[in-house]
Amino acid sequence: MGRSAKIIARVRDHWQLVALTFLVAAHWHTSVVLPVKILVVFFHELSHALAAWGTGGSVERITLSAQQGGLTMSRGGNAFLIATAGYLGSLLIGMVIFLAAVRTNADRVIMASLGLVLALVTAVYFREPFPLTYGGLGAATMLASAIKLGHHANDLILRVIGLTSLIYVPFDIFDDTIARSAQMSDARILAETFGGSTHLWGGLWVAASVAAIALCLRFGLGGSSNIPVGFPSASDAAAPRAPRRSAPPG
Repeated sequence: MGRSAKIIARVRDHWQLVALTFLVAAHWHTSVVLPVKILVVFFHELSHALAAWGTGGSVERITLSAQQGGLTMSRGGNAFLIATAGYLGSLLIGMVIFLAAVRTNADRVIMASLGLVLALVTAVYFREPFPLTYGGLGAATMLASAIKLGHHANDLILRVIGLTSLIYVPFDIFDDTIARSAQMSDARILAETFGGSTHLWGGLWVAASVAAIALCLRFGLGGSSNIPVGFPSASDAAAPRAPRRSAPPG
């Protein structure tokens, strides 16, 4: 099989992901994608919190804004890991969601888990009206989706969340740490605390994120990622999904 034929076959096996990527990109600056982008910001702040907890620190407060901003206030822990965890941690969460949607049948379990995590963080750490409203509505929507919708519908939603994270994170790193390096950011905190420059840390994170995304797409998709046509209701959602076809050799 020639190279062009392999490319055509690869696109055919993943045409739905290609279409989803174009749709997300086309609506990137609209209110359609905004709630998902804010969810990626939530993953960013949650990653800071997980790093704080994992290194012996504590979290006092987490907040989000409608302008896609966020803040995690923590005490103690490893400052380097906490600062580094935001961008790369949110990317890792997005990649796990994306690959789990593509490669497993656990879509409803994953959706319910996301809803429960968002509900817990909202109840314990959110204080302002916007994050409380966003967290409450977001958690309720995710739990309702897990309960009422079938595997394929939840699969599609999780793919959108995962793809949005893969697109959002490297551009967010570039915008926060390189294009607008004078503003306060995780990279600037590292530069002021551990040396180097904001551009240096931002450049390292951009390179790491692009490499991780490339590896994810190269080795994580399998033979075919397309969802079977038709969206079953919750009543027949228990039916097993057709097995993925193995990737062709070479």
